[in-house]
Amino acid sequence: MTPPTPPVAPAPRFDELIHPSTRLTLVATLAAADWAEFGYLKERLGLSDSALSKQLTTLEDAGYITTERRLAGARRKLRARLTPTGRTAFASHVAALQEIVATATQTPADPAAEPASAQERQQS
Repeated sequence: MTPPTPPVAPAPRFDELIHPSTRLTLVATLAAADWAEFGYLKERLGLSDSALSKQLTTLEDAGYITTERRLAGARRKLRARLTPTGRTAFASHVAALQEIVATATQTPADPAAEPASAQERQQS
């Protein structure tokens, strides 16, 4: 029996569509669930109905999410989920952010290459 192939990490790719904080929080919330109800997303993000609808439409138009309207009693309820494209875009965006942070926190190999402010040079 052949062991299962480990999942391939997505290539880091900064995604301008996902990056704004509201959309990033929305996509991260959806990444942690199969489906999420509109009311839950609205409360979690602290958005008005219209603001959340606009964000969902933007992500749906990009193919990152899918929405479903269903009847619950006498009311119609909307729920959303990430598509495989959306999951890949989110994972790639997170990988790009991690790469940026890792680069920013690395110790330079050549201390002379590290820029110092004029105040730091005077204190040395």
